[in-house]
Amino acid sequence: MLTTSTIDRDSFRQAMSRFASAVHLVTTDGPAGRRGVTVSSACSVSDDPATLLVCLNTSSPANDRFAENGNFALNLMSGADERLARAFAGEGGLEPDERFALGEWDILQTGAPVLRSALAGFDCRMRDTRLVATHRVMIGEVVALRTGPPGPSLVYLDRRFRTL
Repeated sequence: MLTTSTIDRDSFRQAMSRFASAVHLVTTDGPAGRRGVTVSSACSVSDDPATLLVCLNTSSPANDRFAENGNFALNLMSGADERLARAFAGEGGLEPDERFALGEWDILQTGAPVLRSALAGFDCRMRDTRLVATHRVMIGEVVALRTGPPGPSLVYLDRRFRTL
């Protein structure tokens, strides 16, 4: 039996703001065009085969590029990359090309940009996508990866970026 939640949106958002999350930059490139977005909703699904899950808000039509391109890279942000995370979150009103100009990028296998300064970069081929409420859930099989130098990780807690 399907029921409707009685939890109001603002209360839920307030409670979730206390949930510490790693900050990622998810990117894509291909026939539909290049796109990058700062996200905190990402996690490992399996290690056999290596699979990741990322959630993207559907309020931006440009986020459809991820599904259309069939690939994404999940870049685990370093504490030193807060400026880049803010830019890809939309702060400063930069155009997409200006945002990408703030970082140095490589291509591993799928064509999705992988950030050189990321603590880890996971290059994924899209395996499945599903629309759930206000978000598109993307499941990707990791086809290439790179780990960067160790360092503090960028996290999001209480509506603020922090390093850990």
